[in-house]
This record gives sequence, structure tokens and C-alpha cells, in this order.
Amino acid sequence: MKMSKLYLPTLREVPTEAEIPSHQLLVRAGMMRKLVSGVYSYLPLGYRVIRKIEQIVREEMDSSGSQELLMSAIQPKELWQASGRWDDFGPEMFKLHDRHEREFCLGPTHEEYFTNLIKDEIKSYKQLPLSIYQIQTKYRDEKRPRFGLIRSREFIMKDAYSYDKDLDGLEEAYKIMWDAYEKVFERLKLKFRVVEGDSGTMGGRRSHEFMAVSETGESLVAYCDDCNYAATDEKATVVYNIENSEEEELEREKIHTPGIKTIEELSNFLNVEKDKLAKSVIYKVNNEVIIALVPGDRELNEVKLCNYLKIGTHELESADDEVIREATGAEPGSIGPIGLKEGVKLLVDARVTKMNNFIVGANETDYHIRNVNYGRDFTGEVVEDLLLIKEGDVCPKCGSPLKMERGIEVGNIFQLGTKYSESLDATYLDEDGKEKHFVMGSYGIGVSRSMAAIVEQYHDDKGIVWPLVVAPYHAIITVINIKKEEQIKLGEKLYNELKNMSVEVLLDDRKERAGVKFNDRDLIGVPIQITIGKKAGENIVEYSLRNEDEKIEINIDEVKDKVKEEFKKAGLDIKSI
Repeated sequence: MKMSKLYLPTLREVPTEAEIPSHQLLVRAGMMRKLVSGVYSYLPLGYRVIRKIEQIVREEMDSSGSQELLMSAIQPKELWQASGRWDDFGPEMFKLHDRHEREFCLGPTHEEYFTNLIKDEIKSYKQLPLSIYQIQTKYRDEKRPRFGLIRSREFIMKDAYSYDKDLDGLEEAYKIMWDAYEKVFERLKLKFRVVEGDSGTMGGRRSHEFMAVSETGESLVAYCDDCNYAATDEKATVVYNIENSEEEELEREKIHTPGIKTIEELSNFLNVEKDKLAKSVIYKVNNEVIIALVPGDRELNEVKLCNYLKIGTHELESADDEVIREATGAEPGSIGPIGLKEGVKLLVDARVTKMNNFIVGANETDYHIRNVNYGRDFTGEVVEDLLLIKEGDVCPKCGSPLKMERGIEVGNIFQLGTKYSESLDATYLDEDGKEKHFVMGSYGIGVSRSMAAIVEQYHDDKGIVWPLVVAPYHAIITVINIKKEEQIKLGEKLYNELKNMSVEVLLDDRKERAGVKFNDRDLIGVPIQITIGKKAGENIVEYSLRNEDEKIEINIDEVKDKVKEEFKKAGLDIKSI
């Protein structure tokens, strides 16, 4: 492609709304543009990258035995009502009416739709296992779209679904898809980690997430260097042991704590460690008031709380001051588990039941109670684990200290079991002629999100540094002065030769200053850079790589061998001439 014809609206300044490198650089490099918050257009260079990611995904999915199809983004309300997710999915679902007032949604995912498709067509165990997938645009009405493609309202996704006759078949399908995903992300040159994930509104038996390691990632991952344990902070099991104390239970004592609102303030005011305090966190779920009680030195994990309550996270609402006063009789900062009003549900993390002579809010403004003990002074609904993991916690698998890192979720796999086949009454006949529900798996790869993750891992202060396998173009030829006949002729000659080798190449034949051309080629991140300047008459060009500082002068006849070498290192095929 000649850049004089290329639609490439690069920007010199960082867009004000762009918070992270991938968002900044994809906009600056003319690869995408915002329509409205969370909705983007992919411009020619960006769309070339998207298509290359799609192709890698497609090749590995096909190799795994999955078959591609394409379904509508518009789904009728009835399918989602059958699974119970029309309301459960929450406000992130785009809902609409047609002219006949029939309700639909713009699909955020497709479990119901795929299952409805095959339920009347796959009738025998002889037709199983089945794996089908699509690459399609999904829609989620994010409350706060941010970070460009990382959290958008419209995104490109590969979603696949497996149908088996039993759990053994599901385990095999899960393993096949796991292996395919590892191949995809290895081919995309992403540094990633596979972690245990929370199934959320997807439901099912278990799930794993594929996390691209990134300092700007929204997700936190806990992992162990001494074993293969890794989990998201939402899912990770907290091993926080409290030994049963032989200390005698002391008499309760009400203490005046004027103006104290936080655990930090209370710890300082009373000169006690936070692990001698218990923290009450109050919510409203529909019309019910919920208080969760956790050790004062730990944070409540809201996802674990929602899972225990069997609700979506959108249903969990922080209680306002009025609700707090009605439920406890106190202002915020003084609430606790003793003497709650009738109807308030108290959930107690199991570790609190082992604490001894601890301090809680008195449910009286500006007062707390010292020497409180579970069982003697209050009781509640005990939950095994309501805590959020933190660095240094004990690995639940081997006992070593856990480490934490940030990541971008680029893929996920779920063992759904019969959740959707039962709700949609999707059955097959087994070997004995008995009706059984399909055992399902669901598997997603964020295509557009993967593009952002690659940029997060491959960039510098000049711009994007694309791996060759997904670069919009493999090589760029920069003609310093197009008015010099020997330069433009040599550029055209090399341009045609590389195209004949099936190299995707840009020829910068624009009437621009050399500095502008150099800045643009670094910004858009084309891996192989060839500069044609004053030595064009001698057939000498400057050859360099975007990810290296070294620049060498070589004869034009050597360029093809250099390019072949880069393709070989990247594991790509190139036409020999």
C-alpha cells in the first residue's frame, strides 16, 4: 500500500480521554476512533490487526475440531427468560422493542441462542460431541466505559460452545479448548497466565481465565511461584488462620469514640492493632438489609458475598445513611453486630468466630464495644470465606506466600454443565434411548481486547511495537525525498519485489518531511523499517527493526534475505523467489 493513498489520520497529541497506553496509541496511530463513549470504529490499519487476530483464533479453533458459524446479535427476550438471565444479567444488557412491542436484547453472550439452535437438531448421542463457534460483535452497556478497548460497550469476541453427553466429555472438551487457547495467545506473542476465575452470571461448575500480564490491567491475580496455583482476586481462597485463643472472655465494655468513622481511625484512637477489630459493612439487596462482618485488618470480597447470596453484583447496593440509621440506630462508623433491628441479615466471616475479645461498633453514634465474643454476645449466618486476597497471603494449595500482579482478561473458559440445557429443555437420546440433557461448556476470546493487550505489552515512548505476526504491515519503505528520482525509483523497485514475496509492505511516498515520516512509522509500529535516502544511486538502503535501535546500511539485494530471516524467526511463511 502506498501511504499517499492510505487513510491514516495520526495524531501528535495524546487524546484527553485516553488513560492507558493502548487507548492512547491506537487512537494516535490512526487505528481507531471513538463514536461515543465505549463505541469505536476500526480504521484501515487497526482493522488489519483485528483480522489477523481473528485469523489466528479461527485457525486454532478449526484445528481443535470446532466449526464456525455466524448468528445474529439480536436475541428475543423469551430465550433469556427461559434461562432466568433476562433479569439476572442486570443493567449491562441493552434491551429494545421492535415495532410490534416484542422485546429483544443486543447479545452480550450467546449461551441461550446456541442451545436453542441445536436443541431440535441434535437428537442422538451419535451426533455428539459437538463444538461450534462464531466471531461476532457483542454489546454490554457498561456503567463506566474506560480504557479504550479494555472496557467498551461494543466489542469483538469469539465465543464457542461444546455439547457433550456426560461430564467426562465436558472435561475432554475443556482440555481441548484450554490447549487451543494457549496456542492462540502464544501465537499472539502475549505473556499470559491461566487463573481460576469466578463464574458469575455464567454459572456452571468451574471456570478459568486467560490473563495477559499488564500493569494497567483491571484484574488482580494472585499466584504462587512454588506451585501452579493462580486465581483472580475475586475467586482466590483466603487462608487466614486465627488460632482459638485460651484468653478468658472479658466483660463487655462500651467506649466513647467521638468522630471515629473508619477502621484506621479507630485503630489509632484506641492504640490497638486492626486484627483486634471487626469491620461491619452494610448493604441493601432489594428490600433487605445485609451486614457482612469481617476481621478489621481485611477487606470484604463483594463477589464472594454476591455468590453466597446468589445475586448479581449489580443487585448489591451500598446502604445510604438513612438505611444505616433505620437498621442500626446509629450513624455510619458506629455500626456493629449487636442489637440490630429485626429483619437485618448478619453474615459473619468464619474467621470472626475464632476472634477473642475484639472491638465492634455499638450501634450507638460515637460508641464502640470492647471485649466482644461471637456466640456469647451475638450470632449470625457464618460464611466460610468472605475475604479479599492480598499479597503475602498463604497459597491454599502449597502454603507458600502468594504474589499479586495485574492482568487483562483476554479469554475465559467455563464448564456450564446442564444449566442452560435444562432451562431450555435441550435433550438427546443416550445409548439406552433415555432422554438426557446436554452437558455444556462455554469459551470466549476477546478479539478487540487482545489487540489492546498486545499494545500494552508491546510499546515504547515512540509508539506501538507490533509483533510481526499481527502487525498491520510487515515492512515499511520510507523514501526520504520523493523529488529525487533515484530514491523513488529504488523505493518502487523494492516495494514491488517485497510484494511479490507476499510481504505486506507500505511505501511512504508522501510529500512530507523526513521527521514526520519517521515519527509516523514508529508510532504505527511496523516491524521492518527500510529507509531510502542519499545512497539510493548506489543501491544502498538503511535497514532496521522497530524493536531494536541498530540501523545498518546494506545493498538492496540483501534486503530480501533480511526480511526472510525475520519471517523465519517469527514462525511465518514467506514466498521464496
